[in-house]
Amino acid sequence: MTEQAKPAATLTLGDKSIELPVLSGSTGPDVIDIRKLYAGTGAFTFDPGFTSTASCESGLTFIDGDEGVLLHRGYPIDQLASQSNFLEVCHLLLKGELPTASEYEAFKETVTKHTMLHAQFDRFFEGFRRDAHPMAIMVGTVGALSAFYHDSLDINDPVQREISAIRLIAKMPTIAARAYKYHVGQPFISPRNDLSYAENFLRMCFAVPAEDYSVDPRIVRAMDRIFTLHADHEQNASTSTVRLAGSSGANPFACIAAGIACLWGPSHGGANEEALNMLKEIGTPDRIPEFIQGVKDRKYKLMGFGHRVYKNYDPRAKVMQQSAYEVLEATGRQDDPLFVVAKELEKVALNDEYFTSRKLFPNVDFYSGITLSAMGFPTTMFTVLFALARTVGWISQWQEMIEDPGQKIGRPRQLYTGPTQRDYVSIDKRG
Repeated sequence: MTEQAKPAATLTLGDKSIELPVLSGSTGPDVIDIRKLYAGTGAFTFDPGFTSTASCESGLTFIDGDEGVLLHRGYPIDQLASQSNFLEVCHLLLKGELPTASEYEAFKETVTKHTMLHAQFDRFFEGFRRDAHPMAIMVGTVGALSAFYHDSLDINDPVQREISAIRLIAKMPTIAARAYKYHVGQPFISPRNDLSYAENFLRMCFAVPAEDYSVDPRIVRAMDRIFTLHADHEQNASTSTVRLAGSSGANPFACIAAGIACLWGPSHGGANEEALNMLKEIGTPDRIPEFIQGVKDRKYKLMGFGHRVYKNYDPRAKVMQQSAYEVLEATGRQDDPLFVVAKELEKVALNDEYFTSRKLFPNVDFYSGITLSAMGFPTTMFTVLFALARTVGWISQWQEMIEDPGQKIGRPRQLYTGPTQRDYVSIDKRG
């Protein structure tokens, strides 16, 4: 819980003064509590993009952008990605602690036993055109879960909230794989209970009925690591969307569908595809100097570098780079031209004062596009994979919000710049 950390801040506006409590979390900057600002002064703050506003209290994820730190419940992301696995991280985010061995087995079994979809649900996909974007399918199908699993929609019942959370984590890979299969015109592959979370997903995406399917363990591990790297990222646009939708009392499936819709935006979930396209446009290492100069001249954008929060090297990018090495080796693409360009571009940019002075360091999207492409995923699936992984973060944030007694329905204010009050004029008298 927060607590008042320092003497209150005093704000004076005209002839009015108000004392604003200064709160302190367990780490990070102090926060000025402005909840009574409007009542005390008749004014409110203006903060487009919420760059200086904390919208909630949370114990899930902490980011220190200046130092390049990302913690889930206190655990550094690089430790979780290299030593843990995605289902352990799911347990951590949902329940607050890493599971014991017995807790892990029980959690894994519960998730595994919920991966199947209602038999009628498969018919839902047939309502989409075959060339529908997989993210369009994801928005529609995830929202439709509430029509199939209405026995767990009472958000005031902690048992039903838990069931919905498990269902979302378990069924999202099945839905995502079906969105892909439908997009490419192949038959659906059902999940299997003897496979791990990541291996099950890969099989549902790439297996075909005509032959047996097996996947390289290095690919499975990389997929699991990618899920872990994208599990949660504090109060970003899609997470804030989930919380805002949830603040009205909407059911969890609707809230997650809202998060997916927000993630679909190219400024949020589409960055890895843009980074991959940039590398394709550069083509060869000898064109990098020309491209770098073009960036400085503002002819091109350097995609996959810089971040709204991180002003240092994104800690996820280091792990993603290692995953890229492993996947390219496993697929026999160690000399992939895009990877060669990426490594050289990173080297050049990190040694150029123009970029370092602007704190433009590689983010997680810089290498993820190359990695996912080498696995066999088309660019249309990149954001779907992001949504699959982020579901646990979204539903954990949603649960935390529901359990917060201080939570209110979201209602941002505005700085109104339109016409002031005027009287209606009948149409025959308008000039």
